[in-house]
Amino acid sequence: MTRLHLHLLSDSTGETLENIAKAALAQYDDVETVRHFWPMVRTEAHLERILQEIAQNPGLVVFTLVNPSTRRILESRCAALGLPAVAPLDPVNDALSAMLGQQAKARPGRQHVLDAAYFARVDAIQWTIAHDDGIAWEEWEEADIVLAGVSRSSKTPTSIYLANRGYKTANIPIVVESPPPAALYSLRNPLVVGLTTSADRLIQIRRNRLLSLNQMPDTAYVEEEAVLKEIAFARRLFADNGWPVIDVTRRSIEETAAAVVSLVNQRKAES
Repeated sequence: MTRLHLHLLSDSTGETLENIAKAALAQYDDVETVRHFWPMVRTEAHLERILQEIAQNPGLVVFTLVNPSTRRILESRCAALGLPAVAPLDPVNDALSAMLGQQAKARPGRQHVLDAAYFARVDAIQWTIAHDDGIAWEEWEEADIVLAGVSRSSKTPTSIYLANRGYKTANIPIVVESPPPAALYSLRNPLVVGLTTSADRLIQIRRNRLLSLNQMPDTAYVEEEAVLKEIAFARRLFADNGWPVIDVTRRSIEETAAAVVSLVNQRKAES
Protein backbone atom coordinates (compact mmCIF):
# COMPACT_ATOMS: atom_id res chain seq x y z
CA MET A 1 0.00 0.00 0.00
CA THR A 2 1.50 3.33 -1.14
CA ARG A 3 0.84 6.37 1.07
CA LEU A 4 0.40 9.73 -0.67
CA HIS A 5 -0.11 13.18 0.77
CA LEU A 6 -2.26 15.14 -1.69
CA HIS A 7 -2.51 18.90 -1.19
CA LEU A 8 -5.40 20.61 -3.02
CA LEU A 9 -5.25 24.42 -3.07
CA SER A 10 -7.97 26.59 -4.56
CA ASP A 11 -8.82 30.28 -4.44
CA SER A 12 -12.51 29.33 -4.64
CA THR A 13 -14.60 26.46 -3.26
CA GLY A 14 -12.23 23.76 -4.54
CA GLU A 15 -15.05 21.72 -6.04
CA THR A 16 -13.29 21.50 -9.39
CA LEU A 17 -10.06 20.31 -7.79
CA GLU A 18 -11.84 17.65 -5.75
CA ASN A 19 -13.50 16.24 -8.86
CA ILE A 20 -10.22 16.20 -10.79
CA ALA A 21 -8.41 14.46 -7.93
CA LYS A 22 -11.20 11.92 -7.51
CA ALA A 23 -11.18 11.07 -11.23
CA ALA A 24 -7.39 10.74 -11.34
CA LEU A 25 -7.05 8.65 -8.18
CA ALA A 26 -9.70 6.22 -9.40
CA GLN A 27 -7.12 4.97 -11.92
CA TYR A 28 -4.77 3.65 -9.23
CA ASP A 29 -4.97 0.69 -6.87
CA ASP A 30 -3.47 0.21 -3.43
CA VAL A 31 -2.97 3.89 -2.70
CA GLU A 32 -3.69 5.33 0.73
CA THR A 33 -4.35 8.99 0.05
CA VAL A 34 -4.16 11.60 2.79
CA ARG A 35 -5.99 14.64 1.41
CA HIS A 36 -5.18 18.13 2.60
CA PHE A 37 -7.91 20.43 1.28
CA TRP A 38 -7.23 24.16 1.21
CA PRO A 39 -10.11 26.23 -0.29
CA MET A 40 -10.40 30.04 -0.50
CA VAL A 41 -6.63 30.67 -0.65
CA ARG A 42 -6.55 34.35 -1.57
CA THR A 43 -3.83 35.94 0.55
CA GLU A 44 -0.09 35.39 0.87
CA ALA A 45 -0.46 35.03 4.63
CA HIS A 46 -2.94 32.19 4.19
CA LEU A 47 -0.67 30.56 1.62
CA GLU A 48 2.32 30.82 3.98
CA ARG A 49 0.48 28.81 6.64
CA ILE A 50 -0.40 26.17 4.07
CA LEU A 51 3.20 25.96 2.83
CA GLN A 52 4.33 25.12 6.35
CA GLU A 53 1.87 22.19 6.35
CA ILE A 54 3.08 21.09 2.92
CA ALA A 55 6.69 21.10 4.14
CA GLN A 56 5.72 18.92 7.10
CA ASN A 57 3.71 16.51 4.92
CA PRO A 58 5.45 16.50 1.51
CA GLY A 59 3.50 15.11 -1.42
CA LEU A 60 1.73 16.12 -4.63
CA VAL A 61 0.44 19.69 -4.81
CA VAL A 62 -2.46 20.40 -7.16
CA PHE A 63 -3.81 23.93 -7.40
CA THR A 64 -6.19 26.32 -9.10
CA LEU A 65 -4.92 29.79 -8.20
CA VAL A 66 -5.51 32.65 -10.62
CA ASN A 67 -3.58 35.34 -8.74
CA PRO A 68 -0.10 35.55 -10.35
CA SER A 69 1.64 36.50 -7.10
CA THR A 70 0.30 33.59 -5.00
CA ARG A 71 0.94 31.21 -7.89
CA ARG A 72 4.59 32.28 -8.16
CA ILE A 73 5.13 31.88 -4.43
CA LEU A 74 3.55 28.44 -4.37
CA GLU A 75 5.46 27.21 -7.41
CA SER A 76 8.83 28.53 -6.23
CA ARG A 77 8.45 27.14 -2.71
CA CYS A 78 7.33 23.74 -4.01
CA ALA A 79 10.33 23.70 -6.35
CA ALA A 80 12.62 24.46 -3.40
CA LEU A 81 11.06 21.54 -1.52
CA GLY A 82 11.44 19.28 -4.54
CA LEU A 83 7.70 18.74 -4.77
CA PRO A 84 5.60 18.68 -7.95
CA ALA A 85 3.02 21.49 -8.21
CA VAL A 86 0.40 20.93 -10.90
CA ALA A 87 -2.15 23.42 -12.25
CA PRO A 88 -4.57 21.10 -14.11
CA LEU A 89 -6.60 23.88 -15.74
CA ASP A 90 -3.61 25.58 -17.36
CA PRO A 91 -3.61 23.48 -20.58
CA VAL A 92 -7.33 24.13 -21.06
CA ASN A 93 -6.95 27.87 -20.46
CA ASP A 94 -3.95 28.03 -22.82
CA ALA A 95 -5.93 26.30 -25.56
CA LEU A 96 -8.94 28.58 -25.02
CA SER A 97 -6.76 31.68 -25.09
CA ALA A 98 -5.22 30.58 -28.38
CA MET A 99 -8.59 29.74 -29.94
CA LEU A 100 -10.42 32.83 -28.66
CA GLY A 101 -7.60 35.34 -29.02
CA GLN A 102 -7.96 36.69 -25.49
CA GLN A 103 -6.49 36.15 -22.05
CA ALA A 104 -8.45 34.48 -19.24
CA LYS A 105 -9.86 36.78 -16.57
CA ALA A 106 -8.01 36.22 -13.31
CA ARG A 107 -11.16 36.15 -11.20
CA PRO A 108 -11.38 33.53 -8.44
CA GLY A 109 -14.61 31.53 -8.38
CA ARG A 110 -16.03 33.16 -11.48
CA GLN A 111 -17.88 29.92 -12.33
CA HIS A 112 -19.91 30.37 -9.13
CA VAL A 113 -21.35 33.76 -10.08
CA LEU A 114 -25.04 34.04 -9.17
CA ASP A 115 -26.25 34.19 -12.77
CA ALA A 116 -29.48 32.98 -14.37
CA ALA A 117 -28.11 29.45 -14.74
CA TYR A 118 -27.37 29.31 -11.01
CA PHE A 119 -30.91 30.27 -10.06
CA ALA A 120 -32.27 27.82 -12.64
CA ARG A 121 -30.36 25.03 -10.87
CA VAL A 122 -31.73 26.11 -7.49
CA ASP A 123 -35.24 26.11 -8.95
CA ALA A 124 -34.67 22.65 -10.45
CA ILE A 125 -33.50 21.28 -7.10
CA GLN A 126 -36.49 22.67 -5.25
CA TRP A 127 -38.89 21.38 -7.90
CA THR A 128 -37.28 17.93 -7.90
CA ILE A 129 -37.46 17.55 -4.13
CA ALA A 130 -41.14 18.54 -4.22
CA HIS A 131 -41.86 15.86 -6.86
CA ASP A 132 -40.03 12.89 -5.38
CA ASP A 133 -41.58 9.41 -5.23
CA GLY A 134 -44.67 10.19 -7.30
CA ILE A 135 -45.67 13.34 -5.40
CA ALA A 136 -47.61 16.06 -7.24
CA TRP A 137 -47.94 14.03 -10.44
CA GLU A 138 -50.41 16.63 -11.74
CA GLU A 139 -47.43 18.91 -12.40
CA TRP A 140 -45.23 16.40 -14.23
CA GLU A 141 -45.71 18.19 -17.53
CA GLU A 142 -43.43 20.92 -16.14
CA ALA A 143 -40.60 18.41 -15.72
CA ASP A 144 -37.63 17.95 -18.03
CA ILE A 145 -37.25 14.30 -17.03
CA VAL A 146 -39.39 11.68 -15.32
CA LEU A 147 -37.64 8.60 -13.95
CA ALA A 148 -39.65 5.40 -13.46
CA GLY A 149 -38.51 2.23 -11.76
CA VAL A 150 -39.14 -0.27 -9.00
CA SER A 151 -38.34 0.60 -5.41
CA ARG A 152 -34.61 1.10 -4.67
CA SER A 153 -33.55 1.44 -8.29
CA SER A 154 -31.72 4.72 -7.51
CA LYS A 155 -34.49 7.02 -8.76
CA THR A 156 -34.24 9.64 -6.02
CA PRO A 157 -30.44 10.12 -5.90
CA THR A 158 -30.31 10.20 -9.69
CA SER A 159 -33.09 12.79 -9.70
CA ILE A 160 -31.23 15.00 -7.24
CA TYR A 161 -28.01 14.69 -9.24
CA LEU A 162 -29.85 15.69 -12.41
CA ALA A 163 -31.45 18.60 -10.58
CA ASN A 164 -27.97 19.84 -9.68
CA ARG A 165 -27.32 19.86 -13.42
CA GLY A 166 -30.39 22.07 -13.90
CA TYR A 167 -32.98 19.46 -14.92
CA LYS A 168 -36.37 19.41 -13.23
CA THR A 169 -36.74 15.71 -12.51
CA ALA A 170 -39.72 13.82 -11.12
CA ASN A 171 -39.68 10.14 -10.27
CA ILE A 172 -42.33 7.47 -9.81
CA PRO A 173 -42.08 4.01 -8.23
CA ILE A 174 -43.44 1.17 -10.34
CA VAL A 175 -45.51 -1.08 -8.09
CA VAL A 176 -47.35 -4.13 -9.40
CA GLU A 177 -50.30 -3.67 -7.04
CA SER A 178 -50.57 0.08 -7.60
CA PRO A 179 -50.39 1.24 -11.24
CA PRO A 180 -48.93 4.72 -11.84
CA PRO A 181 -51.31 7.64 -12.58
CA ALA A 182 -52.71 7.78 -16.11
CA ALA A 183 -50.97 11.15 -16.61
CA LEU A 184 -47.64 9.31 -16.95
CA TYR A 185 -48.67 7.90 -20.33
CA SER A 186 -49.67 11.23 -21.90
CA LEU A 187 -46.68 13.41 -21.03
CA ARG A 188 -45.33 15.52 -23.90
CA ASN A 189 -42.62 17.78 -22.49
CA PRO A 190 -40.58 15.54 -20.17
CA LEU A 191 -38.54 12.57 -21.29
CA VAL A 192 -39.68 9.46 -19.42
CA VAL A 193 -36.81 7.07 -18.68
CA GLY A 194 -37.13 3.62 -17.15
CA LEU A 195 -34.52 2.47 -14.63
CA THR A 196 -33.98 -1.23 -14.12
CA THR A 197 -31.49 -3.43 -12.29
CA SER A 198 -30.68 -7.07 -11.64
CA ALA A 199 -32.75 -9.00 -9.10
CA ASP A 200 -29.69 -10.04 -7.08
CA ARG A 201 -28.47 -6.48 -6.73
CA LEU A 202 -31.96 -5.18 -5.92
CA ILE A 203 -32.51 -7.78 -3.22
CA GLN A 204 -29.16 -6.94 -1.65
CA ILE A 205 -29.94 -3.21 -1.57
CA ARG A 206 -33.42 -3.82 -0.16
CA ARG A 207 -32.11 -6.14 2.56
CA ASN A 208 -29.59 -3.52 3.61
CA ARG A 209 -32.34 -0.93 3.66
CA LEU A 210 -34.55 -3.05 5.91
CA LEU A 211 -31.66 -3.77 8.26
CA SER A 212 -30.87 -0.06 8.53
CA LEU A 213 -34.48 0.50 9.60
CA ASN A 214 -34.29 -2.38 12.11
CA GLN A 215 -36.92 -4.32 10.18
CA MET A 216 -36.88 -8.05 9.56
CA PRO A 217 -35.57 -8.81 6.03
CA ASP A 218 -37.98 -11.67 5.38
CA THR A 219 -40.86 -9.97 3.55
CA ALA A 220 -42.04 -10.20 -0.06
CA TYR A 221 -40.08 -6.97 -0.56
CA VAL A 222 -36.91 -9.06 -0.73
CA GLU A 223 -38.35 -12.43 -1.81
CA GLU A 224 -36.73 -13.45 -5.09
CA GLU A 225 -39.88 -14.51 -6.93
CA ALA A 226 -41.70 -11.32 -5.99
CA VAL A 227 -38.73 -9.17 -6.98
CA LEU A 228 -38.42 -10.89 -10.35
CA LYS A 229 -42.13 -10.28 -10.91
CA GLU A 230 -41.69 -6.57 -10.10
CA ILE A 231 -38.77 -6.18 -12.50
CA ALA A 232 -40.58 -8.03 -15.29
CA PHE A 233 -43.70 -5.89 -14.76
CA ALA A 234 -41.65 -2.68 -14.97
CA ARG A 235 -39.80 -3.83 -18.10
CA ARG A 236 -43.09 -4.62 -19.85
CA LEU A 237 -44.42 -1.21 -18.90
CA PHE A 238 -41.32 0.50 -20.33
CA ALA A 239 -41.48 -1.54 -23.54
CA ASP A 240 -45.22 -1.03 -24.05
CA ASN A 241 -44.76 2.75 -23.89
CA GLY A 242 -41.53 2.92 -25.87
CA TRP A 243 -39.58 4.53 -23.04
CA PRO A 244 -35.78 4.27 -23.10
CA VAL A 245 -34.37 2.02 -20.39
CA ILE A 246 -31.13 2.27 -18.42
CA ASP A 247 -29.78 -0.68 -16.45
CA VAL A 248 -28.30 0.76 -13.25
CA THR A 249 -26.92 -2.53 -11.91
CA ARG A 250 -23.28 -1.62 -12.47
CA ARG A 251 -23.61 2.14 -12.84
CA SER A 252 -22.84 4.84 -10.32
CA ILE A 253 -25.36 7.64 -9.84
CA GLU A 254 -23.12 9.90 -11.92
CA GLU A 255 -22.96 7.37 -14.77
CA THR A 256 -26.73 6.86 -14.73
CA ALA A 257 -27.31 10.62 -14.80
CA ALA A 258 -24.86 11.01 -17.69
CA ALA A 259 -26.75 8.36 -19.65
CA VAL A 260 -30.04 10.18 -18.99
CA VAL A 261 -28.59 13.51 -20.12
CA SER A 262 -27.32 11.82 -23.27
CA LEU A 263 -30.86 10.63 -24.00
CA VAL A 264 -32.21 14.15 -23.40
CA ASN A 265 -29.66 15.64 -25.82
CA GLN A 266 -30.40 12.98 -28.39
CA ARG A 267 -34.09 13.75 -28.17
CA LYS A 268 -33.42 17.48 -28.65
CA ALA A 269 -31.22 16.78 -31.67
CA GLU A 270 -33.96 14.69 -33.28
CA SER A 271 -36.74 17.21 -32.66
